[in-house]
Amino acid sequence: MAPTSASAADSPTQSAPDTIENNLQPFFVLHKASSRKSEKRSAGTGKTRRRIDLSPSPTKKTEKSEECDEQHRFEQLRMEAFELVWSKINSTIKDVLRGINTNVFDEIHRWVCESFNTIKSFGTPGIAEATRAFPIVTDASSKLLFAGLVLTKNMEFVDDLLTFEEVGLCLKSHGCHVANLSSLDFSAKNGIGGCLRGLLRQFLMATMDAADMSILASWYREQENNNSPVVVIIDDMERCCGSVLSEFILMLSEWVVKIPIILLMGVSTTLDAPRNLLPSNVLQQLCPSKFVLGSPAERMDAVVEAVLVKQCSGFSVGHKVAVFLRNYFLNQDGTLISFIRALKIACALHFSMEPQSFILGGLLDEEEQEGEKSGLLPEIILKNAPQLPLYVRNQMAEQNGKSLVHGLSELKRLHKCWSIVVLCLYEAGNCDKIRLLDLLCEALDPDLYTSKASNNVVLENDCGLPITSDRFMRRKYSTSQKGGLISQIIRKVRDLPAAMLYQLLKNWEKITVDVPEIHDKVKELQSEFRFEDGKLKQNADDISKRHSSLSPLNTEKDSKAISEKAAALLDSLVGDFFRPIECIPFHEIVCFKSVEKLQSALIGDPRRRIQVDLLEFYKILRCSCCSKSGNILVPSMHDTSVMYTLAQEHGDLINLHDWFQSFKAIVLRPSKKGKPKSKQSPLPKKRKDMNESENKSEASIQARFCRAVMELQITGLLRMPSRRRPDCVQRVAFGL
Repeated sequence: MAPTSASAADSPTQSAPDTIENNLQPFFVLHKASSRKSEKRSAGTGKTRRRIDLSPSPTKKTEKSEECDEQHRFEQLRMEAFELVWSKINSTIKDVLRGINTNVFDEIHRWVCESFNTIKSFGTPGIAEATRAFPIVTDASSKLLFAGLVLTKNMEFVDDLLTFEEVGLCLKSHGCHVANLSSLDFSAKNGIGGCLRGLLRQFLMATMDAADMSILASWYREQENNNSPVVVIIDDMERCCGSVLSEFILMLSEWVVKIPIILLMGVSTTLDAPRNLLPSNVLQQLCPSKFVLGSPAERMDAVVEAVLVKQCSGFSVGHKVAVFLRNYFLNQDGTLISFIRALKIACALHFSMEPQSFILGGLLDEEEQEGEKSGLLPEIILKNAPQLPLYVRNQMAEQNGKSLVHGLSELKRLHKCWSIVVLCLYEAGNCDKIRLLDLLCEALDPDLYTSKASNNVVLENDCGLPITSDRFMRRKYSTSQKGGLISQIIRKVRDLPAAMLYQLLKNWEKITVDVPEIHDKVKELQSEFRFEDGKLKQNADDISKRHSSLSPLNTEKDSKAISEKAAALLDSLVGDFFRPIECIPFHEIVCFKSVEKLQSALIGDPRRRIQVDLLEFYKILRCSCCSKSGNILVPSMHDTSVMYTLAQEHGDLINLHDWFQSFKAIVLRPSKKGKPKSKQSPLPKKRKDMNESENKSEASIQARFCRAVMELQITGLLRMPSRRRPDCVQRVAFGL
């Protein structure tokens, strides 16, 4: 019994190594070359020796996993910052566009109410009469269909989709029944039935097989909805089929007494578009009204002011990026959606490329929670510092935490002053119809600021005057800006009449109210003059000081002097506060400047991108077996990548036979190594099975080869064999 007890006592000690051995088995399955050696060393002290040899590897894996987790947390932090910043930008854009059209929306609502009251004045039919399948016989005036034509001025109807969606929501908020139909509902393929089914689906919230207006009339009467108008919105009537739209309008005019339907149609070109699309008998059934929305340029200026000038989220762009966005907007026929999409891509690229961009999300989050007063506290940066990679923490340590916080505070202050001056210039250039996006591109140019600063340094050395002298700052900036928009605006201010100059000063007072150092200068200029009877007059206090007289200055010469003072004030603001974002320290945190990355993301080079992805596929798949091999081809690589890498060794023409043999040599795994028993003569049955497996392997390799060639042809990198050279394929793309 003693041996039995001894074996029982030894069993726990043996089970522990066995458990470790079982846990390590999955790691050795991937390394087939070392599997036999591990089996040989599985007995005796080999277990302990292998456990000791492998003890450092978990620490290395732990370090690597910690680094990966740290990098993943850092990427997640920047992604959260991007989502927060873009959410703020997107909501601001929607509010701006809604605010631009608020007056037009209110005008449309008043017109809908007036039209509804006019229709109700013709009398309200009873339930039995209103639900009959035939119209009511009345006079011609009661069959008029009230139609509102909304001029959008857009070349592309994409921007109008959001506008008419906002119109529908505005009318629904006032109790109207609204249905939004697109131009696709009025296609010749769908016919009039498609329009009716679209109406019934939106009003009845159900799909009807039978499209009949009597169903809609029954819904309007039975559901007690007869106290509100029914508004049908068509986003772009010029894209509709003329015959289908004409039939739809004639049908609605027959039922307008039973169902008070009011039509609202979008027009992108001119208000005379219905005459070119509809016949005369249909036009006679319409009672049109005209509404004009803001132009695409006006909407663009409003978006640029809120997002890029005032910086609602803190995110900014550099000069080259701003110029690219302007050209992209113009090349896309002034489509605002394309500009917003490009801006979103620029924002995403900034947070993916700049390591310290997470700070922008922290500042914005803090401002939304506690206000701007605590938006630049050191705790925001120190709170997220432990989550950063080591090299970023070292960089922040070199910059000194306090100096970084002070730099961010100064960055915000200087940029706010810059934005105020830009808005003052834009307000002064409104009379010349200068677009804010064009002015922004010039205002962001760092070369103009650096050249101005260098000129001031030269003057200081030559004349011995301080660089902060207002006189030299104004003079040198104006002389270096000949032909630019800024100098054009300053010259325009000198020529403004008295009434327009007075209004400009009042607008400047509203714009500069948040910056006391600029606001005080504007108030000082306003205090010297007053506006009476259409003329600017000098204040009595100032007159008594200078001339001891109470006579006002009404001459043209004196009015010119006042304009000169206003132009000098604007010139001094430009000289003192006009510092582009790229010339301020720590601007890399908030400013995106890589125009090449943005251009590649928007315009792109698809053929080059395909070639790069095929040659560097391991960066996308992130597999360890292929990334460790470097430029050496291994069987685990993707077939198409192997084929395209082999194609780099050929010229214009690739011989299919040589290409296949090279592919086959790489795909086939070495099978003869380490098989000493293969020298023995096998049985005939085993030889037959081996030949069949080799044939199957050959067929599968040929199938994989053909599939890879077909994929390269589909991607446009190869041209299939011709009749003259059936054994060769031609390369289409060369190099990167």
